[in-house]
Amino acid sequence: MSHRNARLNLRGRQLLVERVCVQGWAVAHAARAQGVSRQCAHRWINRFRSEGSAGLLDRSSRPHHSPRQTSVEVEERIVALRHEQRYGQDWIGADLNIPARTVSRVLRRHAVPYLRECDPLTGEVIRASKTTAVRYERDRPGELVHVDVKKIGKIPDGGGWKAHGRQMGSTAAKKKARIGYDYVHSMVDDHSRLAYSEILGDEKGTTCAGFLRRAAVFFDVHGIAQIERVITDNHWSYRRSEDFATAISDLGAKHKFIKPHCPWQNGKVERFNRTLATEWAYRQMFTTNADRSAALAPWLEVYNTVRRHTALGGKPPTSRLSPT
Repeated sequence: MSHRNARLNLRGRQLLVERVCVQGWAVAHAARAQGVSRQCAHRWINRFRSEGSAGLLDRSSRPHHSPRQTSVEVEERIVALRHEQRYGQDWIGADLNIPARTVSRVLRRHAVPYLRECDPLTGEVIRASKTTAVRYERDRPGELVHVDVKKIGKIPDGGGWKAHGRQMGSTAAKKKARIGYDYVHSMVDDHSRLAYSEILGDEKGTTCAGFLRRAAVFFDVHGIAQIERVITDNHWSYRRSEDFATAISDLGAKHKFIKPHCPWQNGKVERFNRTLATEWAYRQMFTTNADRSAALAPWLEVYNTVRRHTALGGKPPTSRLSPT
């Protein structure tokens, strides 16, 4: 990954080299097109000519020698004081005569939990934290599916503020106009990342149950004949709905809930919701809500059969499913 302040990532450097060394652009013109200085462009061109493609990769900024690095003995003392006395970084720093920021870095390097996450009496971790979440992936398709609802605002006829700017909602009448929401129900397979979504009018228990049945049919068509577990958040439409419980029972599956206030436990569908928003709902300007709704099914087809997934080694979800 590039430095967070770098003007060019790896692809940008490759494009710069291609324009100068292959297409014959002047270095100044290529630099201007990519928003960097001529000195920066010359540096990458020279590195490519001397080292090849390997010269375009990021290099570690870690120094070869750190004479002022905190010693192992001091680091061990810092960690011991935290465990024994449950002191904060300011207190430990003052005791050992070292900067508090150094203490903080040492504690993070040794994966010591924050004091706010620990019981003040025992020191045991009692609060959930994303840093303590364990990544996992089920061994086979259908062993676990993630279900959730994404609520997005409808698009007024003629387009909303993305098409016409923020002044679209400047008048009092437009501010009071109730456009409503679309409820995008989604189900994602934990192992293969196969996804299915529908745009529905609400998120009531009956609606969620109907979606679950249709999603199971879609999964069956794509080679996932049996769904063993369904994980959801604790929304009332999942926890209290008899219709949803009956739908899960009819599938022969078990219902699993995430812990309250721990959405990352349903992380695969939460991440899918983010992808859905950026690559479908907000990737282009739609002038009507019907146009955006019609674009969902084609996008899902690309997502499941073409789009590369980092977690799947650059392959689409269908690559992990048996052909039917």
